[in-house]
Amino acid sequence: MILHKMAFLAAILFFFVSSSIHVHSRETFACDTKDAATATLRFCQQSVPIPERVKDLIGRLTFAEKVSLLGNTAAAIPRLGIKGYEWWSEALHGVSNVGPGTKFGGTFPAATSFPQVITTAASFNASLWESIGRVVSNEARAMYNGGVGGLTYWSPNVNILRDPRWGRGQETPGEDPVLAGKYAASYVRGLQGNDRSRLKVAACCKHFTAYDLDNWNGVDRFHFNAKVSKQDIEDTFDVPFRMCVKEGNVASIMCSYNQVNGVPTCADPNLLKKTIRNQWGLNGYIVSDCDSVGVLYDTQHYTGTPEEAAAKSIKAGLDLDCGPFLGAHTIDAVNKNLLRESDIDNAVINTLTVQMRLGMFDGDIATQPYGHLGSAHVCTPVHKGLALEAAHQGIVLLKNLGPSLPLSRHRHRTVAVIGPNSDATVTMIGNYAGIACGYTSPVQGIAGYARTVHNKGCADVHCMDDRLFDSAADAARGSDATVLLMGLDQSIEAEFKDRNSLLLPGKQQELISRVARASKGPVVLVLMSGGPIDVSFAEKDPKISAIVWAGYPGQEGGRAIADILFGAANPGGKLPMTWYPQEYLTNLPMTEMSMRAIRSKRIPGRTYRFYDGPVVYPFGHGLSYARFTHSIADAPKVIPIAVRGRNGTVSGKSIRVTHARCNRLSLGVHVDIKNVGSRDGTHTMLVFSAPPSGEWAPRKQLVAFTRVHVATGESKRVQVNIHVCKYLSVVDRAGIRRIPIGDHGIHIGDESHTVSLQASTLGVIKS
Repeated sequence: MILHKMAFLAAILFFFVSSSIHVHSRETFACDTKDAATATLRFCQQSVPIPERVKDLIGRLTFAEKVSLLGNTAAAIPRLGIKGYEWWSEALHGVSNVGPGTKFGGTFPAATSFPQVITTAASFNASLWESIGRVVSNEARAMYNGGVGGLTYWSPNVNILRDPRWGRGQETPGEDPVLAGKYAASYVRGLQGNDRSRLKVAACCKHFTAYDLDNWNGVDRFHFNAKVSKQDIEDTFDVPFRMCVKEGNVASIMCSYNQVNGVPTCADPNLLKKTIRNQWGLNGYIVSDCDSVGVLYDTQHYTGTPEEAAAKSIKAGLDLDCGPFLGAHTIDAVNKNLLRESDIDNAVINTLTVQMRLGMFDGDIATQPYGHLGSAHVCTPVHKGLALEAAHQGIVLLKNLGPSLPLSRHRHRTVAVIGPNSDATVTMIGNYAGIACGYTSPVQGIAGYARTVHNKGCADVHCMDDRLFDSAADAARGSDATVLLMGLDQSIEAEFKDRNSLLLPGKQQELISRVARASKGPVVLVLMSGGPIDVSFAEKDPKISAIVWAGYPGQEGGRAIADILFGAANPGGKLPMTWYPQEYLTNLPMTEMSMRAIRSKRIPGRTYRFYDGPVVYPFGHGLSYARFTHSIADAPKVIPIAVRGRNGTVSGKSIRVTHARCNRLSLGVHVDIKNVGSRDGTHTMLVFSAPPSGEWAPRKQLVAFTRVHVATGESKRVQVNIHVCKYLSVVDRAGIRRIPIGDHGIHIGDESHTVSLQASTLGVIKS
């Protein structure tokens, strides 16, 4: 969400300085009990229901004051004792200083920086995601109490990683909509707490919708019109946002820069009012990506005047503008009869309600439920320990010949640590990060287990020359084992920067192969990246004993990598995205939005759900030092589906989800998991369904996942419940979700089970 123009940055600075915002002192936001002039106002009375408090406050605001609250840098209203407020803060994987709402320094020099989202998603552990959210919100509340942070965090990013080149794929939970949705709901619950009427902090799921291109081949996100079918919108792009609202009860949704089928998302009433607000029931506010309203006017030329842009956005359902555009043009839009003051009231009601749910109108901060949190609650040993555990769980073992891993502290006393990411620190936390509590680099982590011989091999990840290659090979030749830390960083993949290739940059492949040939001991390739990399050469090379994907593993990443390499932690992560070969990109522009294959255009299909060609590593791939077996102990073979009365229809071989009696319609599967290996381990079990074949259906789709710790020689029985209407349904070309009648395959590893879904004909009218 880097800003569109330097002029916008200047405007933000002007508003920030001029709006009486106090970010460096602990002050009551509003309703100060020591201020007799305002403390007795009705909107300050905690015993009054929040909707009535908001109504009272709205009635006291002038028209100009309401407009001054439409931007992220909301003005102060001194006559009512209300301070200015900066809405824009970020907490993608820890409290960040990307937005102006949070400032590090003084007693808050840093915050815990967890692994980047794509790495944490690889854990497939919903309880971990919620735990991280709770820690992040503790630190956020502490910083708010200290006067250096806000309470509204525009995180998480739950867009689908549709294309492997996307520079922001690292911010997302991966390519599967159910995985992304469960991540969204879990992380949001951790951030916001479980009280539906009150909020710990207010989270925001972004960027709605079909947003997954930043700058590719001359096309940027400000100009891009995503042409998306109703089928793909319902089946893929909207799923995480719907789950974020309906299951996570998120307090905010952010609309994106791009257009969808010719309409800017921030000015589309079908997306904002109809879908988010009315169909999903958002209890909160809708905010624009930064300067999006300005973009739809001056870059996309969607409207002829700025007043029309302001009017269309607010009438579409936008409540808050990240930027000064609405503040500058809304009054004129009303004066020109393009907008009514009541439209503005609706927007301000939504934002004020969230502020009241956060306790910002409850007087003294110290007396509030989280008022005790302070600097002592940031960067605690417990928080750092959770960052380490998150990295342990998210690191994925891709290859392990022999097995070569884990390394032995007795046999591998000297380890050559080579590569441009060998001493990485800031690289490990990815983007949208703040200032970490501290770092353990990979070479520092490995030094805790063995004597290290360190050689970067390349000056940086671009690896433009081979001047250090000979010395790197010498280091490997004289060591008991070699660890190559290679991959990408923010100079290769980032916001505003999509990739053109899936190969390692520069001469990295040459360095890896030369060092592998020289090494006398096992060679381990550790990759840091957000997106997938084509390392087919390394997968096929017998000299490369093992391959590990660390993603961007956070502030404790170096220690976590070392723990995995030496067996102090047993890897259990699974890839949350497909790793394609470079050839996958042939004839596949990023601008082609279709998820399904289009044979006439030689479009191969996207993600594991619709692509069945060759891969480097498939979605869900990940090895362990333990060895697990599955057996399905019990599962029904037939599930009858009752259809709702005379309005129900069975069309062809499917039932509309809206016509089925979905309550408690669940498929329970009992699975026995046994650890037949020599080490204890945590097994990440992924459950897929394969619907009856048909033009609508994906090849397979993730329907459940869980993590189970199983000691060596032990067996555990696990039950997963699969909601039939949510997870065994598919979407037709018209965007209608249907339950296919017939045989559905349930797949868990090499085990499979067939369940037949059958329509109950009682009371059904066939059509």
